[in-house]
Amino acid sequence: MARYSKIIGTGNFLPERIVKNSDFLKNEFYEDYGKKLNKPNEEIVEKLYKITGIKERRHVKPEQNNSDIAYEAAKRAIEDAAIDPETLDYIIVAHNYGDVILGRHSDMVPSLAARVKNKLGIENPWCVGYDIAFGCPGWVEAMIQANYFIKSGDSKRILVIGSETLSKVSDPHDRDSMIYADGAGAVVLEAVESEEPTGILGHLSRTDTKNEVFYLKNGKSFNPDFEGDNFFIKMQGRKVYEYALVYVPDLIKRLLEKLNISIEDIDKILIHQANEKMDFAIGERLYKLFNKPMPENIMPMTINKLGNSSVATIPTMLDMILKGKLENHTLKKGDITIFASVGAGMNINALVYKF
Repeated sequence: MARYSKIIGTGNFLPERIVKNSDFLKNEFYEDYGKKLNKPNEEIVEKLYKITGIKERRHVKPEQNNSDIAYEAAKRAIEDAAIDPETLDYIIVAHNYGDVILGRHSDMVPSLAARVKNKLGIENPWCVGYDIAFGCPGWVEAMIQANYFIKSGDSKRILVIGSETLSKVSDPHDRDSMIYADGAGAVVLEAVESEEPTGILGHLSRTDTKNEVFYLKNGKSFNPDFEGDNFFIKMQGRKVYEYALVYVPDLIKRLLEKLNISIEDIDKILIHQANEKMDFAIGERLYKLFNKPMPENIMPMTINKLGNSSVATIPTMLDMILKGKLENHTLKKGDITIFASVGAGMNINALVYKF
C-alpha cells in the first residue's frame, strides 16, 4: 500500500459581472512607448479576439477583494468534500497580487490564506495557512507542495486555492487588459492508501530567468497622461507565446517519460487558459513530439467566456467538468489527466493526476 493525494472536493467562484468585448470599444489604447494607437477600436478588439479566443470575461465588483472570492471557492470545495474544516492541516492560496486596495496597491499582510482561514471560522491552530506566488502556474505548484506534505505522512487534508482579481491591476489603456479576468477555484486534497497508483502520480517544474524574467512584470500605464502611481500588469505577449510553445510541450514530455506513462493513456489535458490559439498550438506540438496527432476534445477551453484569471483557470475548469458544467467534457474514475501551466517567472509546471 502506498500513500497518495486524492481530490475529494472542488469549488469555484465566478464573479457575476460579465464584461463583453464590446465594453472595450470606448477605451483609449496606447502603444507601450506612449503613442496612441492609430486604429479603430473595433479593429483592435476583433484582432485580440482572433488571437486569444476571448469573447467575454468576469470582473469582480469594486468592493470585492481577492480574499473574498478565494473564500467563496474554498467554502464550496469544503461543502463538496463534506468535511469539517477544522480537520484541515494546511490552507495554501496561490495568487500574485493579494487583495488590491485603493490606488491598485497589493495588500498581502496578513496572507490571503490567513484571511480565508478567518472567514471560514477555523479555530484549529494547527491548520497552517500560507500563500504562494508563482505566476499563473501558482495553483499547480501549490498542489505539488500539498502532495509533498501528504506523502510525507505529516498531513491528511489540505485546501488548495487559486484566486486572482486581475481586473484590478489591468491598464485600461493597454490592449492586453482585454485578456485578464477574475475568478477563484479550490480543491480539498486528502491522503488515501492504495495498492494501485491514484491521485497525483507525479510532477515537474522549471524556472527560466536569464532572458525571460521580465516577460511579465508590473509597470506604469501606457497612457503618458495617466495620473497617479498605480501599477499595472504588463506582458510581452509575443515573447511569452514563443517561450511557451517551445518549453511547455518539452516539460510535459519529460514528465510523462519520467512516470513511464504513454501519451495515448492521457484522457484530458487541463492547461492554463492564457490564450486559446497558444494553448492549442502547445497541444499540437506536444503530440508531434510523440509523432501522434492531437485527439479531438482532449483539451477543454473556458477562456472564450471566462478570460484569463491566472491561477484560477485550471481549478475553475476542473470544478466545472466534475460538476457537469462544461459541455462535451467529463472525467470519470480511472481517467488520467495532465494539469499544466506557464506564466510569470518565467515558470512552467505540470502534474499528472489519475481519477
